[in-house]
Amino acid sequence: MRFAFVHSWRHRWPVELMCRVLHVSERGYRSWRSRPIRRRERTDMKVLAHIREQYSLSLGSYGRPRMTMELKEAGLDVGERRVGRLMRINGIKPVRTRKHKVTTDSHHRLGVAANWLDGDFAANVPNRKWAGDITYVWTQEGWLYLAVILDLHSRRVVGWAVSDRMKKDLAIRALDMAVRLRQPPEGCIFHSDRGSQYCSYDYQKKLQAYGLRPSMSGKGNCYDNSAVETFFKSLKAEMIWRQS
Repeated sequence: MRFAFVHSWRHRWPVELMCRVLHVSERGYRSWRSRPIRRRERTDMKVLAHIREQYSLSLGSYGRPRMTMELKEAGLDVGERRVGRLMRINGIKPVRTRKHKVTTDSHHRLGVAANWLDGDFAANVPNRKWAGDITYVWTQEGWLYLAVILDLHSRRVVGWAVSDRMKKDLAIRALDMAVRLRQPPEGCIFHSDRGSQYCSYDYQKKLQAYGLRPSMSGKGNCYDNSAVETFFKSLKAEMIWRQS
């Protein structure tokens, strides 16, 4: 693999320098080049080229699972073990830089709805199950808060709002947008955590007026709203954390 690395980067770095850094001989490299490349090595070099391309396009955010998914969508027959091996050998790993801020205030005496979703994030048709949450984005002017609502049928964002303050009107504006866009039928489940924004009287009154059925995660259980948490992680890792 060290010879393959030298060969892949020979147009950018001097072969002599790379051989010295990797503790291999130039003679060995030339001998390797003269030998027929094995089928497995040819496949590895092809996969590695695609890995580098996807890594660059994702701004260095893809790890082994997501990289494997992208390569399969590109038509490559690869598994996570091969992708992980090539990434490890070539020093390709996701970059994570982030700040943390708590967005869920569950220490309140407001009413809490039952968990009607109960971990079932699948929906056969649109506008039967929605899920919402609030996250934070660090900017050069301070924290920006983002509220979204996903339709769990397609995981599409159907409503969103941003604000520099995390108040209940942020969540309400995202809800209003989703209802205007989709006009859901009565009985559509809206799932959220137990944050004060979603438990507030004004928000629950909005849900009732729109005919939506409130559902809330169990106490302290982040997995009960994992569909939205997964969206937030992808949004930040692929678009936000690597850019100013």
